[in-house]
Amino acid sequence: QVQLVESGGGLVQAGGSLRLSCAASGSIFSISVMAWYRQAPGKQRELVAAITSGGSTNYADSVKGRFTISRDNAKNTVYLQMNSLKPEDTAVYYCAARTVVASQAYDYWGQGTQVTVSS
Repeated sequence: QVQLVESGGGLVQAGGSLRLSCAASGSIFSISVMAWYRQAPGKQRELVAAITSGGSTNYADSVKGRFTISRDNAKNTVYLQMNSLKPEDTAVYYCAARTVVASQAYDYWGQGTQVTVSS
């Protein structure tokens, strides 16, 4: 089992920045990938950024060059630095973790944190 707790959301003006944090606890040794997803009202949840245990990253095209995902292994925390925010970035942001145990994958989700970007 993995528990995820997000923090750092809020209200910001367009062009501003926010940093989201996701603290993991529990069976963290088995985490292979951590990621940030978001879901805007009336839209499907979408992948924003992901980082593997080896440090490889990938980003949605819509956030490339503006968002950066990173991890602090000592703190068991993943961050999402969001710069040059746009109103279309407004969404609930969720932290996710995938573990692989005996070739079986399990996905865990945080409770979500609201990000609102005003124009």
